Formats: sequence, C-alpha cells, structure tokens
Amino acid sequence: MTFESLAAAIERVGNPVDLLRNSPARAHTFPVVPEFTNWRSEQRAWAESCALLDQSHHMVDLFLKGPDALTVLTGLGVNSFAGFGVGKAKQFVAVNPDGQLIGDAILFHLEEEVFDLVGHPMVIDWVLFHVERANYEVTAERDENSAVRTSGPPKFYRYELQGPKAAAVLQQATGRPLPETKFFNMADFSIASRTVRGLRHGMAGQPGFELFGPWEEGEAVLDALLAAGQDHGLVRAGAKAYSTANLESGWVPAPIPAIFDDAPLLNEYREWLPAVAIGAIGGSVDSSDISDYYLTPYDIGYDRNIKFDHEFVGRAALEELAKNPPRTKVTLVWNDDDVTAAMGSLLGDGPGAKYFDLPKIRYALHQEDQVLLNGEQIGISLDCGYIANERAMVSLATIAKEHAAPGTEVVVVWGEQPNSAKPQVEEHRLWEIRATVAPVPYVQFARTDYRSR
Repeated sequence: MTFESLAAAIERVGNPVDLLRNSPARAHTFPVVPEFTNWRSEQRAWAESCALLDQSHHMVDLFLKGPDALTVLTGLGVNSFAGFGVGKAKQFVAVNPDGQLIGDAILFHLEEEVFDLVGHPMVIDWVLFHVERANYEVTAERDENSAVRTSGPPKFYRYELQGPKAAAVLQQATGRPLPETKFFNMADFSIASRTVRGLRHGMAGQPGFELFGPWEEGEAVLDALLAAGQDHGLVRAGAKAYSTANLESGWVPAPIPAIFDDAPLLNEYREWLPAVAIGAIGGSVDSSDISDYYLTPYDIGYDRNIKFDHEFVGRAALEELAKNPPRTKVTLVWNDDDVTAAMGSLLGDGPGAKYFDLPKIRYALHQEDQVLLNGEQIGISLDCGYIANERAMVSLATIAKEHAAPGTEVVVVWGEQPNSAKPQVEEHRLWEIRATVAPVPYVQFARTDYRSR
C-alpha cells in the first residue's frame, strides 16, 4: 500500500473538513463476537449481576520503556505525575499547543521505567511521534488492535468484570479474599495458577476490575472466570453491548483530534501521520472550519485531570482557558416520541431520518451533531445510543454552561446536510429530536456511589 501522509491528503482534497466528511472510514468496531445472547440482556448484566467483556482486541497498546519514558509522558500529558508509582494507572489526556484536545488513553505504570498506554490511535500516534522526533532514551513498541494487526495475536489478553457481583466472581476465581485496591490502582491475583494483574475501575460506572496478562495464558484465565461466574449470574457481553458502556459512565470515546491548525509542530505531525489514521466526521455540525469541531478537556469533563504542576504542550493555553471554560459535559435524554417518529420514518414514503443502528447509533468515528436552543447552536452532541437499563436513547454532549442545568429542553439535529459521500450514509433528511439535559454520568449509581469512591 502506498503511503500518503495526512498533509498530502489534505492538500489533495483541499481542506480537512472535506477530507474527513467524505472519508469511507467507518465508526470504530470491536472485533469480538457481536452478541453472546442479546445486547439488551448483556447491558442489564453489568447493572444487575456481572458482565464479562473482552477488551483484548479493540484498543492499541504503546509500550514505552527506558529512563526517559516518564519524561515523554510528562511533557505531553495534562495530568499530574506526582506519586505516579508502579502499580498505578491514570486517564492520560493530551492537548495541542492551543489547549485543544488531541485525545486520551489509559496509562499503566507496569514496572520501573515501563509504561503501557492503551487507547484509540489518536493519542497513541501523538505520543509515538514525539518519541521518534527527539533524542529520548526510550524504546517504543506498538501493538495494534486486532482489526488492523497484520499478524499474530495481541500481546496481552484483557477481560473486564463489571457489575455488583464482579467482586464475588473474582473472589471465587482466585479462591481468596480480594485485597483492598483503590480506584485506578492495580493488584496481582492468581487465577488458574497464572499471575493476573487487575486494575480497579469500571467501564459502565459499576464496580469492576480489568484483568490482563500474557496472551498465551488468556484462555485458561477466561475458563476459570466463566466457571466462577456460573454461581453469580455472569453474562458474557459482546461488541454491541460493550460499545454502549460509556454512555452510562459518561466517557466520550473518540473526540476529533485537534491537529489541523497551521502551527510548526502540527505541520510536522501531519507530514508524519498516515492519512488512514484519521477517522471520518459524521453528524449535522456543518462548518467548513475544522476548528468548529474541536473540543477542549473542559468540554468533556477532564477538568479534574488537569494539573499545572509541570510543563507540558498546551499548558499556557489551558491556564488561560481554565479561567472561564465556556462549555461543559452533559447527558442529553432524547424525547421518546421524536425518536419513535424518526425510527418510524423508515416505513412508508421517504426519505426518512438517518438510520438508527441500535444500540450504538453513532455511524462515524467522530460523531458531531448540532444541539440547538431556540434555533441557535449551543453545543455539540457526541457519542449516542440506547441504554436498555434506562430504556432511553441518550447522547453525551458538550453545551454552553449557561444552558447546562438539568431539565433544560434542547433539540438535537440528527443526520447530515448535505448528505456526505460516506458509504454508511444513505439518502435521508435532517430530523430534529427534542432532548432534555441530564447529569453525567446519567446512571445515578455512577454519579453517587461509584464516583464518590
């Protein structure tokens, strides 16, 4: 395959919006079984008993090793690294020189001078670019997700146990009481006579552990977890259910990376970055200015991650923005009648509304739909889908702070105008769907008990 840089692709097309709006790249897929039973029951499992989700295949790992590994990460992450010792993890967030979001990932501190950055490619690419362009004493090993890996299995298996019975399943699988483990800290377990590392956290706003270890040991560990789960109502969750877990916990998975501005560092980055690394824009936001699609960490709830106790790319811009961030993250609960009408428009004469591919209705990697109040755009609706546990269609959104009070009535514009050349976009018409502003996370347990820990 001939290499084309992102810079060359933009020059060929004319501007980044046209490139991304018409890209054939599809929304991120989870290369695991779509459903083991059905996605409604699998969603219910993490609220009522325990769901087992296979994370082995859909994220990229970037292993950094060496004396300068922490230096690289500290210089790019908005996070504080004070006290970030072995056995800890954090949600690593990176921005461009103007303080606009590049992306986020989970950073594991595995051993002294050994780190694993796990997430979507946006922030992985950004970190790897900086490793390769400077004379750091660090080695980088990239393990692609299984959808694009050219050969062989992943380096690690990863299994997520989620739900009120997750601790009971893990305790039975290990045969001993669980150690006290703080949120986003790791502990070692013995399962099926294999040493398993476990990160204490939750994908769906429920109690849980992410368990990982060498790929060749994964099948034995999985068998032991399934056997232990028989007594606790464990349900295996497939790709469809898993893709919606973030709607309950409030994590926005794929913001568009703010890498298109005319700055020397970003110009160099676009020359380095393959064009195929960038996903498509979808949704009713319809501006020819790519910056209108950008987000900041404050827009999507990363306020708590930002610490000005070190130098990092974008620090000065974020310090200024911190004085009065204009937008904040919310959940939008879509109106039942309007959703029903949109889905019903598929019947009879058309064109109707853009198709809802339940349960995750996002159809592009970077979904951005207009949020209106009295006909004026006040924000952007991002990741969207159906939560069976709440029997609601919702989206995660960022809107102007003055309109973010729970109960505020807004409108989400669903669809694209004009229809783009993306193959997943059929002939349709824009559809206005009323929505109500709600807290984020939307699920009360995640807002109260889970978050308070």
